[in-house]
Amino acid sequence: MSGSITWEQIAFFMMLLAAISGVWWRIEGKVDAAKAEAVKKANEAAIEAANVSADLSAHRLHCSETFATKLGMQEQTAQLLRAIESVGHRIETLNERLDRAFEYKPTLK
Repeated sequence: MSGSITWEQIAFFMMLLAAISGVWWRIEGKVDAAKAEAVKKANEAAIEAANVSADLSAHRLHCSETFATKLGMQEQTAQLLRAIESVGHRIETLNERLDRAFEYKPTLK
């Protein structure tokens, strides 16, 4: 390779440079397409996440409005315990009532 450069050598290197550039251009095109698709999917995921967040907030609001609170449960429990206590007291006094019902009562003649 000590001689002068010929047009065939220049054409070969130009063809080689064109082939390498074509391959590079094709790879860049695929990378750009993949990047655009990834951005599109990321945007769709962000929209879906926002929808799920809104749905979760609505569900939390519904639960807080619909279901019992701790204070409400304590009030209901206290009312039930008072009612059970009242029934227990009535059962305790039932024995005394039965004793009086069967007591001997002298009859006046």
